[in-house]
Amino acid sequence: MKKRSSEGETKRGTRSGELIRKSAGAAVLIGLGDYALLKLGNPIGPVIFALGLLGVCYMKQNLFTGKCGFLFEDKIKVSDLLIILSVNLLVGYGLGLIFSLMDGGIVESAIEKVGSWKMSGAFFLNSVMCGVVMYVAVKMYREGTPLGILFGIPLFIFCGFQHCIANVITMGVARGFSLTILVCAVGNFLGSVMMWAISREGKKK
Repeated sequence: MKKRSSEGETKRGTRSGELIRKSAGAAVLIGLGDYALLKLGNPIGPVIFALGLLGVCYMKQNLFTGKCGFLFEDKIKVSDLLIILSVNLLVGYGLGLIFSLMDGGIVESAIEKVGSWKMSGAFFLNSVMCGVVMYVAVKMYREGTPLGILFGIPLFIFCGFQHCIANVITMGVARGFSLTILVCAVGNFLGSVMMWAISREGKKK
């Protein structure tokens, strides 16, 4: 019995370690995209940002905004989704701090962006719409085409939709923090799940 219990704990530990590692990896990839956005601005930055989500999908990393719409479809545990979100946010913020030390030129831009985020209905709705775009982009990738990512990422950035992981990275660069990140995460989740519910196929007989 002790041996089986030990094996079970080892498997759970390995699984938890992989979950955390892949969640950290996703934050790093999105961080690269956000750095390009702050560094280059429009119109180049939003296009290059797409590399972040492409990397997440191709390398099978754990990104909250890429997973939450598949909560029911992939039977993801809510506890696992919360771990993914937590690691994405912590690593993303830390990465933003590192970027601020690497390149002081992007700090002012980040401060300006963070200062523009307010607790409002518009901010929440922009977060919901980002969730919709993210679900569509990842779903299309799963169906065999990266076009959803290549067009979807620039779309949500140009439209001003709010992405919680990108936002927390920008907060790190600005060396500040705002509770709008929680509103953004909820909106991203609702938008993704809503799009899943609308677009899912009924059970085949």
